[in-house]
Amino acid sequence: MQPWLIPPAGACAEQVTRLHDVLARLETVRLVLRPATLEDYPAWSEIMCGPRGDLVDGPWSARDAYLDFAQNVASWLLRGYGLWSIEDRASGALLGFVAHAHEEGDPEAELGYLLRDTAEGRGIATEASLAVRDYAFDTLGQDTLVCYIDPANAGSKTVARKLGGKRDARAEAELSGTEVYRLMPQRDGMEVYA
Repeated sequence: MQPWLIPPAGACAEQVTRLHDVLARLETVRLVLRPATLEDYPAWSEIMCGPRGDLVDGPWSARDAYLDFAQNVASWLLRGYGLWSIEDRASGALLGFVAHAHEEGDPEAELGYLLRDTAEGRGIATEASLAVRDYAFDTLGQDTLVCYIDPANAGSKTVARKLGGKRDARAEAELSGTEVYRLMPQRDGMEVYA
């Protein structure tokens, strides 16, 4: 039994609901993006602890996956942005996550995307990440985000390029074995550089 994975009840559950009610919710043509909840953790664990975890320094132990999930969810309270759960708008199925966070050890705020096997190959990561990217730039006023990508993850690199990401050699020099794609706000069709 893992009591830390049991969702709260009573007044604690009501408090969680109140907190989530004030956090952003985004919708696209096919998707609903909402802040992650404890009920979403099994899908996170499925991704991080399974074969898909290979491309994000895994597969992870159950403990490390939980701590990373908690770190990304806590980012909502610490930074005003955090882990988004991606739901299919028609069915409500949980498809994966977009991590908009600044994790411990990372030099800058990141936009990352993790999908369940069933969501792969349908443009879900691109559609969800575009919505979060635009929210970060247009609503939160962030001036840059990065995508940290394992060089072997061709699919993630394709998504990063579709988001407007460009390889950043200077940022890559700070990290070993990671490709960094920099995202910048678009203004009138032109990238804005600070």
